[in-house]
This record gives sequence, structure tokens and C-alpha cells, in this order.
Amino acid sequence: MQTIIKVIIESISQAVQQLVGNKLRSFLSLLGITIGIFCIIGVFSAVDSLENNIRKSIAKLGEEVIYIQKFSWAEDPGENYYKWMRRPNINYADYEGVKKRMKNADVVGYWMGIGSKIVKYRNNSIEGAYTQAYSEECAALFNLNFSSGRFFSPSEYNFGANKVILGFNSAEELFGPIEPIGKIIRLSGRNLEVVGVLEKSGESIINIMNFDDIVIISYPLARKIANLNQNSFWPDSSVGIKAKEGVSLNELEDNLIAAMRAQRRLRPIEEDDFSLNQLSIISKFLNGFFDALNILGIFLGGFATLVGMFSVANIMFVSVKERTRIIGIKKALGAKRYMILLEFLIESVILCIVGGVFGLTLVFIAMFALSYGLTSFEFVLSLENILLGLGLSAFIGILAGMIPASQASKMDAVVAMRQ
Repeated sequence: MQTIIKVIIESISQAVQQLVGNKLRSFLSLLGITIGIFCIIGVFSAVDSLENNIRKSIAKLGEEVIYIQKFSWAEDPGENYYKWMRRPNINYADYEGVKKRMKNADVVGYWMGIGSKIVKYRNNSIEGAYTQAYSEECAALFNLNFSSGRFFSPSEYNFGANKVILGFNSAEELFGPIEPIGKIIRLSGRNLEVVGVLEKSGESIINIMNFDDIVIISYPLARKIANLNQNSFWPDSSVGIKAKEGVSLNELEDNLIAAMRAQRRLRPIEEDDFSLNQLSIISKFLNGFFDALNILGIFLGGFATLVGMFSVANIMFVSVKERTRIIGIKKALGAKRYMILLEFLIESVILCIVGGVFGLTLVFIAMFALSYGLTSFEFVLSLENILLGLGLSAFIGILAGMIPASQASKMDAVVAMRQ
């Protein structure tokens, strides 16, 4: 064991001497490893970070929720245009019918966009504020969190009271440093009291629902100030259903189909005129997309690491030639073949790991620049990717050093000392 430790220490020393004594040669040789690790781990880290950002934005709507909508997320509305056009929009009656019939649902909520509105507070205003009408269950359905205030009380909801909830950005644009709760804003000719401000959710790559810029009123109030009976081709209305504990999404979906067909009085031979959407549809698409990006990263980085591997192998061949006499002396003094083999393999691995560390450093700098300079999204070099980069570097080192190390271990002691 002591002998192996001495071999490892000596190999590390030889690798350091190679780097210090031949700076330019080592730099050029390790450049391929550095670029290769940067490409592969950089793409992996970027894909992981993008995936985390996207999945966080999706998870805000709840992965255990099924959405009843006019269009299917799995199909393009531009195709089969007339099929989609004939479908009625999801309306409040559908929500009431589903809520009445679904015994295994924990939460059934309805929301509807009522267009872009002008919202005013004194001299401040928001042009085209995204305004939605919520049923009373939407707070639980979307897991709404408030930075201040609350959701509508049961009496406020039932009587359609002049109350409003603002997204974080909407409140900040209207009120600035002023506390919004209790203040009166003007919307669609009505004075509305602000009762809640949502927590800031931040920017997301996919904003399925932008809670930061939203203006929320109760559905009964919306019926007083907007025409909710429009049947436009591009509707902004949905029913969301969350299953009770212990009920699977498949079971919930089967019951939903039966409930909606009964609500719309569809005959057995008629096809569904509604769609049931789940976030798993988007997740399946994203899995294929991110897999393709990872393959692209491996493809791009593979060429660079291949070049780097041959460069390190060249260093090791030169190192074997320069130390041929020393190898002969070691073997004459009783050094075993595996010791010589291990010495050069460890040296090759150390050289490649140094190149890998440089590559990981470049990845970290790139992730930092993307997070705090070029974009507003969080890009992170994870511990898993760091270990992957170091492990890949070590593997390349083994491949690059195998032939030179084997050549050195097979040398005859007498012949080697004469050279």
C-alpha cells in the first residue's frame, strides 16, 4: 500500500512538472479537453437550468390538476380548423355542472379572461391590464400566496362586492412604495377596493399564467361589468379540477369525461366537444426537447474531447521518451510493471482533470454571466454536472494514457538504460 501511495505522489509530481516545465505545450494540449468539457457540461447545465425554470413555471398551476378547455394542448388549433370552431367555449354552466357531478374532486374552479382593462389610481394607470374573473375555489386551485392582504371572503364573492386582487407588478406600478391594501382603484367605471396583493412569482420561460401582472376580480362582479357570453374562437376560459387524496388522475379523467358529456347532453355516437389537458402533456414534449439538446451537447463536445484526448496522448508519448532511462533504472531496481503503468496512467488522468477543471471554470463563469447579466433566469452549475465533468475528464485521461503507459511498462530495463 505504501508503494502505491508513493507511486501516486510521484505521478502527481511528474504531472505538475509537465504543466510547469512545458507551459505552452501543456496549454495547447489541454485546450481540447477544456473546450470539450466546456461544451458538454455547459450544454448539460444550460439544459438543466432551463428545464428547472420551465418546470417551476408549470408547477405553479399544479401537476395534479386536469383542465377542461376548448382546445387540446397536444394538437395544433390551426389544423382541423372547423372541428375546433364548432366547439362551444367552456362556460360557467359547465363549471357548475362538473362541480355538481364530480364526487371524487377536491377542488373545482373556474376562471375567465375579461380582456385588457385600463386600471387607475390617482395619476397612475396601467394600460391594457390583464384582467381575469375567478370563482371562489381558484385560491386553493392555484395555491395563491399573498405578499399582503387576502383572497375574497365568501360574502364578498357571493354578492359580487367591489373588491380586487392585484399581481405584484400591477400593485407596484400603481402604488409604488405606498401600501395598496384598502386603497381604491378605478376599473371599467367602478371604484374597487384592493384586498390582496400576490407574491412575486418572477419571470418564467413559459408563462402559462402571468400572476405578476394580473388583475383579479370575482366572477359575480365580472358579470356586472363585462359581457361574459361572447363565444370567440380563441376563448380565455377554463375549468380546473384537483382530485381528492387517493384518487388517480386517470380515474378523475374518466369521471370528468362522463360529467362533461352529461352536462352537454352528448349522445353516445357523438364525439367530445371539449378537451381535457394535463401538464404531463407539456412535460412529455419537454422531455423529448431536452433530450435532443443533451445529444447535441454530447455531439459538439465529443469532437473537442477527442482532439484533446489525442493531444494528451501525445504529451504522454513525449513524456515516456524523455524518461526512458529513468524507467530502465526503476525496473532495474525492482519496480514492477504495474507500478510503471500506474505512474503514467495517473499522470495522464491528472493532466486531463486539470483541463476539465479549466472547462468547468469557464462553465461557471458562463452560468454566472447568464444569470446576473444577460438574462433574468437562474442558471446553475450543479454538483452533479461538476462530478460528471471531473469523471469524464478522468475517463479521457485513462484512454489517453493507456497506450503510452503500456508501452513504458513493457520496456526492457537494460535497453531502456542504454538509450
